[in-house]
Amino acid sequence: MRLRLAIALCATALPCAAAPEPAGPVDAAWILQAVARPAPSRTVFVELRDSPMLRQPLRLQGEYRRETDGRLVRRVDTPYAETTTLADGEALVERAGRAPRRIALALVPELAAVQAGFGALLAGDHELLQKTYAVQASGVRERWTLRLVPRDPRLAASLQRIDLHGRGAELRCVESHPAKGEPQRTLMAGAAAAAAGVEDPAALAALCHGDGG
Repeated sequence: MRLRLAIALCATALPCAAAPEPAGPVDAAWILQAVARPAPSRTVFVELRDSPMLRQPLRLQGEYRRETDGRLVRRVDTPYAETTTLADGEALVERAGRAPRRIALALVPELAAVQAGFGALLAGDHELLQKTYAVQASGVRERWTLRLVPRDPRLAASLQRIDLHGRGAELRCVESHPAKGEPQRTLMAGAAAAAAGVEDPAALAALCHGDGG
């Protein structure tokens, strides 16, 4: 759960809307330059959590925000109301009717690694990102994937990889693959808008991968 929370929060920091880019091959350096954006920024999201116990993936909808002071905020509106804020080395989770929960990132090396990796991604720092992940880019500028594979065995024990899918300078989906279990997909920007009314898991996965929307 903690790893899933960190990945979702770090997606908050990434840009999700930009002008179209010209055609051409893609590499990791180009993607990092394209997605780097200053704060403040915000985007709507649709997060899909799959489980063998569920007939349909659990569908969360809300908004991600990155504030000028560096805070990362994830606000869930549906199917429940919850706000998670990442700041000052901890995650604060607030939900109506429950006591706030605090998770210190320094006490969980896996979380710290995820936060550091996405901080490097946001800054467009390829060298720093490679300290935490093996980085591989594929596709073209109109449809690309940036794959992040953890280097730390402790992180790799719970997270197989993260695939970032985008078009031009727009990040459209963060797809995390745990070491065990089904992938979790967070649709953003145009992909989140195109997911309105779509319930079929295969169609939602296709949106994440850049088909349609």
